[in-house]
Amino acid sequence: MADHGNGEHKHGSMDIREQEKTFHGFVRMSIWAVWVIIAVLIFMALTNA
Repeated sequence: MADHGNGEHKHGSMDIREQEKTFHGFVRMSIWAVWVIIAVLIFMALTNA
């Protein structure tokens, strides 16, 4: 790996609020998509599509 000369890294010192917001949004959208897929499958089963 390349050495970028950033000095010493202190574990846990990075601000990750933006990454956490993005991850929670991804999880929320994934859950929403799963519910939509389940609803479509139930609808297809009820209408014998």
